[in-house]
Amino acid sequence: MVEVADGTLFIGKAEAPETLRLDRANRHGLVAGATGTGKTVTLQILAQGFSDAGVPVFAADVKGDLSGVCQPGSPNEKMLARAAKMDLDLRPDAPPTVFWDLFGEQGHPVRSTVSEMGPLLLSRMLELNDVQEGVLNIVFRMADDEGLLLLDLKDLQAALKYVGENEKEIDLKYGNVSAATIGTIQRGLLTLETQGISHLFGEPALRLSDLMRVDGSGRGIVSILAADKLIRSPRLYATFLLWLLSELFEEMPEIGDPEKPRMVFFFDEAHLLFRDAPRALLEKVEQVVRLIRSKGVGVYFVTQNPADIPETVLAQLGNRFQHALRAYTPAEQKGLRAAAASFRPNPAFDTAEAIQNLGVGEALVSVLDEKGAPTITARTLIRPPASRLGPATPAERATIMAASPVRGLYDQVQDRESAFEMLKSRADAAQRQAEAAAAEAEILKKREAEEKAWEKQQVQREREAARASRTAPRTTSRPRGSSRQSMGEAFAKSMLRTVGSQLGRELLRGLLGGLKRR
Repeated sequence: MVEVADGTLFIGKAEAPETLRLDRANRHGLVAGATGTGKTVTLQILAQGFSDAGVPVFAADVKGDLSGVCQPGSPNEKMLARAAKMDLDLRPDAPPTVFWDLFGEQGHPVRSTVSEMGPLLLSRMLELNDVQEGVLNIVFRMADDEGLLLLDLKDLQAALKYVGENEKEIDLKYGNVSAATIGTIQRGLLTLETQGISHLFGEPALRLSDLMRVDGSGRGIVSILAADKLIRSPRLYATFLLWLLSELFEEMPEIGDPEKPRMVFFFDEAHLLFRDAPRALLEKVEQVVRLIRSKGVGVYFVTQNPADIPETVLAQLGNRFQHALRAYTPAEQKGLRAAAASFRPNPAFDTAEAIQNLGVGEALVSVLDEKGAPTITARTLIRPPASRLGPATPAERATIMAASPVRGLYDQVQDRESAFEMLKSRADAAQRQAEAAAAEAEILKKREAEEKAWEKQQVQREREAARASRTAPRTTSRPRGSSRQSMGEAFAKSMLRTVGSQLGRELLRGLLGGLKRR
């Protein structure tokens, strides 16, 4: 039975057992080698070893074969023979596992919000130039000032539209923004949307605490990200994993060098992170890798050739596992020499030659000792894993998900009020005001038209009346009566005067005679 010291992980057998110290595991690491040389097995035994030590693990499963870590292995004769060579009692076992998937198909959905992702990583994802990145920064700043939550993709698209429609006001407050630049960013988002980026953004967003769980027995949970579909969008894959690293860096407190890491992060196909990356992004990666170790997080890059990793980042990787490399072209030979030069020499063999002659399942191993110095490079036969080699079946995956400690926490999308809804509400309110103003203006216009029509009619009536008075015939005056009297009138008047005089005399005589008789 192979014996290893406490606080170490058994990696394999050279002249002596090769182990990785847990108190140096946060100094990061590199697993490199050509396709088919055993990188995935090395990743698998490291992940299971950390889990057994109570350290949570996050690993991207690019090819789909890492998912078998959730099932106890069934050692074949070849694996048992290898275990016997290193005095290893190979017992089938599997660490507690949680499956994640950006698309929600082979695991629990993984989401971030647009605000958490930030303009720098989004610019990297969209391949924006400096001017376009500046405009995207303005959009984020405007959203902060306006109290607009950028949660999902439609929020960002709504904010871009708002900035484009209010270009003059934005120019005065934040700087020059052109409609052409806004259009370029929107086209980039449309392209990424066809690649599935809409699945990445939204709520509930991933809580880092759910990646740092241990089970009831104290074993760290191994979180496996299904990346076989995600890897088809390399920038989306690399940006998501870099975001995850950045969130760990920002949220976790400083703890120095712990007895064992608080979490270990495996970044498979790591060359995708650095391919055509702008300088600002490389500086961010370098900063995260350099400083996150003091927060108890170990980052292990998995790639084909160490030359894929920038020297500033490669210098931070203290624990190295180099599988075979093939060097047929001058560029490959240069990369081989660079890989060999990064190891501490072993007088027993030539490192560059040994790298080319390694068999499947063999690796050159150099890890940090108790003083933090690299150990002498050892040609090591990597131990067989206790868990299954190869992928888990859909039924096994479904069983694991049904018993998952995060079951039901992320499966349903939440869509609370954010920038899209707020800007739509503003636009609707503005439209209603505009419609009300237009209706009022129409009423006033109608009244003015009616008043003008009435005034016109009045003027028309006055004109017709005036025209009528000018054209009507004049009326003749009544004839005056003649002052002359007719013969009948004169005779009648004479008769009346005669009769009156006679009656007057008779009355007077009667009166006087009566007086005399008395």
